[in-house]
Amino acid sequence: MAKTNPGRFFEDYRLGEVIDHAVPRTVGEGERALYHALYPARHALYSSDVFAAECGLEGSPLDDLAAFHVVFGKTVPDISLNAVANLGYAEGRWLRPVYPGDTLRSVSEVIGLKQNSNGKSGVVWVRTTGLNQMDEPVLSYVRWVMVRKNDTDAPAPETVVPDLKPALDAADLAVPEGLDFTGYDFALAGEAHRCGDYAVGEVIDHVDGVTIEEAEHMIATRLWQNTAKVHFDATFRPDGQRLIYGGHVISMARALSFNGLANAQMIAGLNGGAHANPCFAGLTVKAWSEVLDKAETPAPGVGAIRLRLVATSDGSVGELKGADGKYRPGVLLDLDYWALMPV
Repeated sequence: MAKTNPGRFFEDYRLGEVIDHAVPRTVGEGERALYHALYPARHALYSSDVFAAECGLEGSPLDDLAAFHVVFGKTVPDISLNAVANLGYAEGRWLRPVYPGDTLRSVSEVIGLKQNSNGKSGVVWVRTTGLNQMDEPVLSYVRWVMVRKNDTDAPAPETVVPDLKPALDAADLAVPEGLDFTGYDFALAGEAHRCGDYAVGEVIDHVDGVTIEEAEHMIATRLWQNTAKVHFDATFRPDGQRLIYGGHVISMARALSFNGLANAQMIAGLNGGAHANPCFAGLTVKAWSEVLDKAETPAPGVGAIRLRLVATSDGSVGELKGADGKYRPGVLLDLDYWALMPV
């Protein structure tokens, strides 16, 4: 009997199946340091225990996206080891801050299946929950992945496409207990702009760019224990290129958005996301954001701002799709999320 794990193929998934993912991971200050080394991340709440404490938290949490990557990475051997591509996200909610010393594990439920018309692959929808050492949920999201079939003669499952919210309502967001921005220090945060200074429809050019390096991508993908073959094995794709992990692009774009959105401190919700075009080493990532909505929260001094974050490889700003309705070739990422910001 084979001892190794070849990964699951499309025909191996069953609707309603619950998968407990290996291996739990205790996170620490090392993850924070590496995250800030890999990306130009400098939001104050994730950089300073003192700043975070003055905002009502017990200390500086791990960056929201670092927590996401750890939870996501646990799922890869069971969900996307044989993936063709990660297609999208929905209904993402950050439920509790993750602090150094917390131990995270992941559980996924298969909520949708649809075989592609070519009969060689299919789309799998899963809802993943990240739990801490007290079995408290810290993060939940839906993603869908195109996965190869191993046996093309295997019968197609009944098609079930989950009914997902196009966007979370502000009332769906979980504001961390104790968060209070009434005494927020704008000077230390880096910018003076508060939620009321942004207008719905406003587009912000984040100006800066970072050229993606193979070495940093490899460090990042190993850091999150993401074992997807497309990221490591140059023989796995016909073009011989290693695909940059989509989460690497998300974190890079989010870090770049500091310039213009320094006070969009905490990611609270993920409404949707698409990796519009593949990213490879050598491309230079730039980013722009569009303000989609704003809302109040019950926390003192805390507002919510809904943003579209777009990463590009051509430096264009405000241009997303062509006349044919498809993403332009220079668009790498289209991410719709809620962030918490002082009012």
